[in-house]
Amino acid sequence: MRELTVRQREILGFIRAFSAEHGVPPTVREIGGRFRITPRAAFDHLRALERKGELTRRVTTGRRSRALTVAGGVPARAHRAVPILGRVAAGQPLLAEEHREGDLPIAPDALPGRGEDVFALRVRGESMIDAHICDGDLVLVRRQDAAQPNDIVVALVESEAGGEATVKRFLRDGSRIVLKPENRAMQPIVVDPAEQRLHILGKVVGLLRGF
Repeated sequence: MRELTVRQREILGFIRAFSAEHGVPPTVREIGGRFRITPRAAFDHLRALERKGELTRRVTTGRRSRALTVAGGVPARAHRAVPILGRVAAGQPLLAEEHREGDLPIAPDALPGRGEDVFALRVRGESMIDAHICDGDLVLVRRQDAAQPNDIVVALVESEAGGEATVKRFLRDGSRIVLKPENRAMQPIVVDPAEQRLHILGKVVGLLRGF
């Protein structure tokens, strides 16, 4: 087995401590934030640790986040099953159970309110890439029907076709609501509540990405 670099030892130690505390390994973004490196650099370190036998890949069904775990495992803890919901039913302000893709086992104390009102939503598209939310990521969302300026939210804008959920940054322009993408190539969605209904489904409180 090849010897680890100093940075690889630091990252492995962080993964072990994070896993012991939260019951799941940290995401690429969390590792990057801890060591002030890009997600790409964090990903490269994870792959190197996997090649050197320090991390193992779990057998999963489909594309699941946090697939790499510390070799030998971490102490078992109670987990809350956070539902992964693919989309919302047309015109309804609550995510529909029939679109459930599965569950994420996450330690309750790692979630707001111990996870009782948290769900996961798979992101489609590239409208939030400048906020490091990419196509295929899972966002953790706390159910709530209001938001503060600059919150990243899941919102449902009603239309004649019924409506569709979108992940955007919540802003206000007078009486109008602005759902701002974090992608310079895309235009914001501007909603006048007097003319169109908008439902805040929840606030994004976390992000999971497969390694």
